Amino acid sequence: MVLPRGRVRCLERTQSMATIRHKAVKALAAGVALTFAVAGVSAPAHAANKYTIAFVMGAESDPFFQAMKLGAQQEAAAKGVTLVWQGDPSVYSPATQNPILDQVLAQKPSGLVLIPTDPTALQAGHDKAIAAGIPVVNVDTHVNDTSKAVSFITGDNADGGAKAADTLATAIGYKKGKTYKVVVGLTSATATTNVGRLNGFTAQIAKKYPGIKVVDKAYSQSQPSVANTNVANWLTKYPDLAGIFAIDGTNAAGAAAALQAKGLVGKIKLIGYDAYPDNVALIKKGVFTALIAQDPAAEARLAIDYLVATLDNDKAAIAKIKKNVVIPNVVLTAKTSAADLKKYTYVK
Repeated sequence: MVLPRGRVRCLERTQSMATIRHKAVKALAAGVALTFAVAGVSAPAHAANKYTIAFVMGAESDPFFQAMKLGAQQEAAAKGVTLVWQGDPSVYSPATQNPILDQVLAQKPSGLVLIPTDPTALQAGHDKAIAAGIPVVNVDTHVNDTSKAVSFITGDNADGGAKAADTLATAIGYKKGKTYKVVVGLTSATATTNVGRLNGFTAQIAKKYPGIKVVDKAYSQSQPSVANTNVANWLTKYPDLAGIFAIDGTNAAGAAAALQAKGLVGKIKLIGYDAYPDNVALIKKGVFTALIAQDPAAEARLAIDYLVATLDNDKAAIAKIKKNVVIPNVVLTAKTSAADLKKYTYVK
């Protein structure tokens, strides 16, 4: 999968902030984030559990977060922890995440796993939790200042971007002296995962492939339909386009649909991020040249382990907590074995 200063302007390309806030109010009114009833979570009953750990993310229906949820459920059950899982169903925005976070914190969970949609906009809620004595782990994305957080756990975003650049260069048959136009589809301009991947991608291009030119970028707010439209527009604007880097799963899904609709599969090389089941299936069909896969379930399990150790004041376990954890990525291609494709595909 997640963005600095110009985020609000980027969000307004698809929705006004007033519309987003209206959706947040409707979601809260419908009970999306008002309850600590643990819908669909397999942890033991409340009475048997010492702690309640809340996960708060954006675009909860994203397969990345669904795979993370499975890991969280498994670890919560193993640790005897009550798990709360809350996020807007589909909108990736601080305008919807902040009110959900406020509602969760009002219920006073024992610990918080925060997956911030914006490093600046979520800082206040992050700090509010810590000030209330609630330990916080940032997962996948992070706020600007994590100095008081227990840990920040994420995939290796810079390395993933660099791997995407290498894979794309090979796929387009890069040769020195030639110029190749590529575009990048992102969820937002400030999500720290997106920033890290884009920086890794552009740094690798500058270092090894100066003939590759990033001619455009666009943002989808985790909406595949918006990503589809962005790519369709690029295909018209840049008829000589060589490749696309879709920087997360929703952008990858939208880009794949656009290339298939235009009959350009294989002609324009597509590197995606995240091993959504539907996207993995498209590797063998040649729609994706490669997917960069993460391990969201492992991120969730480690976050719960760190919070339980902190809450238990288990000094031996606390001594093993790392302030920053980076989990390696895996590149999936048509040459990847069926066993490995199955292993790294995000489980629904």
